[in-house]
Amino acid sequence: MRKFADFYRRSIDERDAFWAEQAALIEWRTPAEQVCDYSRPPFARWFVGGTTNLCHNAVDRHLTTRADQAALIAISTETNTERSYSFAELHAEVQRMAAALQALGVKKGDRVLIYMPMVAEAAFAMLACVRIGALHSVVFGGFAAGALASRIEDAEPMAVVSADAGSRGGKVVPYKPLLDEAIALSRYKPTAVLMVDRGLAPMAMRAGRDHDWAALRARHLDAAVPCEWVESAHPSYTLYTSGTTGKPKGVQRDTGGYAVALAASMKHIFDAKAGDVFFATSDIGWVVGHSYIIYGPLLAGMATVLYEGLPTRPDAGVWWSIVEKYQVTHMFSAPTAVRVLKKQDPSWLKKHDVSSLKALWLAGEPLDEPTAQWISDALGVPIIDNYWQTETGWPILTLANGVEPQTARFGSPGKAMYGYNVKLIDEVSGEELTGADQKGVVAIEGPLPPGCMQTVWRDDARFVSTYWKSIPGRMVYSTFDWGIRDADGYYFILGRTDDVINVAGHRLGTREIEESISSHPNIAEVAVVGVADSLKGQVAMAFAVPRDASGLQDPAARLKLEGEVMQRVDAQLGAVARPARVHFLNTLPKTRSGKLLRRALQAVAERRDPGDLTTMEDPAALQQVRELIGD
Repeated sequence: MRKFADFYRRSIDERDAFWAEQAALIEWRTPAEQVCDYSRPPFARWFVGGTTNLCHNAVDRHLTTRADQAALIAISTETNTERSYSFAELHAEVQRMAAALQALGVKKGDRVLIYMPMVAEAAFAMLACVRIGALHSVVFGGFAAGALASRIEDAEPMAVVSADAGSRGGKVVPYKPLLDEAIALSRYKPTAVLMVDRGLAPMAMRAGRDHDWAALRARHLDAAVPCEWVESAHPSYTLYTSGTTGKPKGVQRDTGGYAVALAASMKHIFDAKAGDVFFATSDIGWVVGHSYIIYGPLLAGMATVLYEGLPTRPDAGVWWSIVEKYQVTHMFSAPTAVRVLKKQDPSWLKKHDVSSLKALWLAGEPLDEPTAQWISDALGVPIIDNYWQTETGWPILTLANGVEPQTARFGSPGKAMYGYNVKLIDEVSGEELTGADQKGVVAIEGPLPPGCMQTVWRDDARFVSTYWKSIPGRMVYSTFDWGIRDADGYYFILGRTDDVINVAGHRLGTREIEESISSHPNIAEVAVVGVADSLKGQVAMAFAVPRDASGLQDPAARLKLEGEVMQRVDAQLGAVARPARVHFLNTLPKTRSGKLLRRALQAVAERRDPGDLTTMEDPAALQQVRELIGD
């Protein structure tokens, strides 16, 4: 298949034959008897009857050909440490962790909650869990006690793996007090807690429950823990996503389908080869960290970089120094991080040799065209946007350059990926929109391809009602994002369906307005939200971070810049899209993973309680919004 269009069409029209071929990319103990069982929509079971192991495929199977090759490169600019583990060394460390967990009573089917900073032991713990058939549930390190407690209650972990502390921007964040408080708050109590002591913060150990990793590791230096061969449908992990309402949803992932999907993505999407080096700047607490820091690169026989630190510390060239030192071939980051770098001295992008890089992939937030163009010009490598969700586990929309090299279109995450039967649906009529440039809800016809969520952990009914019944008369998976598709099949994401602004009957995607505002040369970052208005129902309100804020203390200067921004929106989108106000901030409120807190912005702008803010990076950002709105 030389043409992606043919490759894609076969994945939809000859689904089982297509995925049977992809299944050969991993090793199976027992081959599947059936490729896809979709007898109970919307629940899909992939590679029925097949048995495999995720850790075997990520680590063990590479020992015969690349035991001495780097597998995991752990770098911390917070503690100024670097350590590279070969596949053989990673294999040994994972077995030690697996033996330690077994000694604490963990067995197949048990859950292990991992509450860790970006350190090698976190990777050991994830791989050790799937090695013995336990489910890991990684919670972003530093989550507040209340948020952590709710996840402990839902996952009911037999054990917790944690550390004394993480560090961010040189500031130590003690984890143990947060963990102890969370366990105290939770109705469910884990039996064992395994603590990694980094020497960053004191730890009060509870006798009988808490165990020191270094001591347990010393007892299992020569551990030999075989892989537990599990059914393809056996859950590998749960990962929690925050909803706008209700408790967080535990996305449940299988084993066989996930392994096949990631192995296929490394080949077809990333055009990756064994021996290449992958650097994803995310955190293991998020889905990118699961799929493209830990499992995807290792499945492909690549080295993967695990990075603890900021993109600007010790300087704004730190990422590129890593690319140069370790000859990184594939890099995966977020538009938010690029916008942070956009505000730094551009000379940092020229201080290091990045010629090893094949491309930079970006996901997590819509990638506006000015930012994409800026980083493309600065790095001189292809910039490839991609769009997906915690629920899907791998990209829905991007470019499959491993199948057929294609040209990125700035502002678009790309085309529908193989296996995803993507539709644009009219949310009112439920009808499919087949014409070019029609705005609809991005939806996926079932079955979801391998690697996507099986269900919501312990809540099948919520899986069906949340994702499959939101569009009248259609049983399709809703992404809850608006999009359009051009005549060539490139999609453009316009924002969440519940972020669409209805101004006097005109439906406006926040993305469209943000893109226009971002094109102003003095705007580094922007978020647009819909705010209730007694006359128009809603009006657009923009919050922007200037690239150069000097002189903006003068109200006249702020008013001048606000006027310029509004004129630009008028010219590009029309007066109907003009924001009612453009407020200028030092920084936008974001989660620790870099996502903009649009809901909180909207709530403060409407003088409502913004709700749970446990994931916020800097509370001062929202306080600045309150002060501006108060004016």
